[in-house]
Amino acid sequence: MHRLLSRMIVSFAYMIEGSTRYRKIKNFFFNLLENDDYPYKKYFDIFMIVIILSSVFILVIEVREAVPKWLDDFDLYFVTAVFITEYLLRMWVFSDLHTIILNAEEESRYLGRELRLGPLFWQIVKDKWRYVTSPAAIIDLIAILPSYREIRVLRILVLFRAFKMLRYAKSLGSFIFILKNKKFELLTLMLLTLFFVFIAGIMLYVFEGAGHNDKVHNLFDAFYWALVTISTVGYGDITPVTAEGRFMSMLIIVTGLGLISFATSVIVSSFSERLMELRDERVVQEVQKKKNITVVCGYGIMGQKVAEGLRQAEKELIVIDEDEEKAQLAHKSGFRTICADAARSVIFERIGLEKISHVLCLTADDEQNAFIAVNVKSLDQSVHVTARCSDREIAEKLTYAKIDKVVVPEEITAMMGSVYAGEPVAFEAVQSILAQEHDSRIDEVEIEPSSFFEGKTIEDLQMDEMRLVLLGVVRRVPGGGRRFIFRPDDTFVLMAGDHIVFMGRDAAIAHFKKRLLR
Repeated sequence: MHRLLSRMIVSFAYMIEGSTRYRKIKNFFFNLLENDDYPYKKYFDIFMIVIILSSVFILVIEVREAVPKWLDDFDLYFVTAVFITEYLLRMWVFSDLHTIILNAEEESRYLGRELRLGPLFWQIVKDKWRYVTSPAAIIDLIAILPSYREIRVLRILVLFRAFKMLRYAKSLGSFIFILKNKKFELLTLMLLTLFFVFIAGIMLYVFEGAGHNDKVHNLFDAFYWALVTISTVGYGDITPVTAEGRFMSMLIIVTGLGLISFATSVIVSSFSERLMELRDERVVQEVQKKKNITVVCGYGIMGQKVAEGLRQAEKELIVIDEDEEKAQLAHKSGFRTICADAARSVIFERIGLEKISHVLCLTADDEQNAFIAVNVKSLDQSVHVTARCSDREIAEKLTYAKIDKVVVPEEITAMMGSVYAGEPVAFEAVQSILAQEHDSRIDEVEIEPSSFFEGKTIEDLQMDEMRLVLLGVVRRVPGGGRRFIFRPDDTFVLMAGDHIVFMGRDAAIAHFKKRLLR
């Protein structure tokens, strides 16, 4: 009988292990309950917050007047059912029982002995007991108890339902995170406060309790006065009458001011550290809703110019810089910013590589740019990567690594210098166009697949009629590279993926784009 039951349990565990549907259902509930990056979790959190607040609201109404039966039934049946269901689901997704069973069965088979159900049962119980005894699970359980109307005193426990909001309100969760992160400093502060309250209470009782003050009857009154005074609240219901007691009050007030200042500095510094992380999380959530995102890595002089140009071109972009000052500067400039090391894969995985179209590696460090570029390409070859590099040797290695574009600023500066030396007037004209000092500028547009102009010729674009100057066409070539075709003739046939580069006034460019992208 024991062996048959063991085989049934193990067979059931293997069946669950191989069930794709079971895994999908469990992953869905796990993401809904625990995964903050899951897009539907925020709706579940809002639903639970509304349920909790409605339950507390019903308790408040019940203090003064009778609650309507439908509202009482809503609290008794619906709210309680939601809390019980959530509690059981959280216990379910906490761990995988079939994994425990299969591990025990594999161990028994390896040791050549029969699977013992007794130890396996206790192992499962201990695993779930870890969840049941966790602080969050205890609060969840207490929140269910007020449903039992036979014990009316349990109704006050409905206030514990408010603590459940710590799971769903991120700002409250961040406060708890700060308390945990600074628990040593806060524990030290609490011990100091208790020490001063104890000493001050004893001294007040000695000075005032010997018949000098009719409001200090016992040690509890003295400790109460000490705590009220050190917190600078000062209700005034107990006041010292002796000179010694008043001197003690002066000392305890000064001590309280120091302790409050210390506590404030600890909490404020923690909030400042956490604020950057919260902002980064919010930026990631915003960006995940976008597509064709350009990522600017590095917000130095070049990064600032590029980001500003992308904003004027109305491109979706995000700035990543591990320097907190530069990240703050980008944020103040109005860009979505993440303070992180762009060389780490996790930041691009959080954003979503499928949403990124272009990554610009523009930090001042060549090796950092190389790390970022190679890292992005290793994650997704389809993402277009442009890397800034001053070292020609590193630039050649990046080219071998299939980085789409390697820019050497010093070489570009040298070429511009030679142009200026030979043709200063032409240089100033081009510079004014690039700097957009008037309403003429250089722009580009891509021929989308299945668009009206795919397969058409340059003549069909009718650019001369719109007073636009065609500079050239950029076309992809076999092997993943690109080739710039300068001023192709009117019979040149356009293909999907071609980039047309042209120059003209803003109004003409806008009209041409509208016509081309119809």
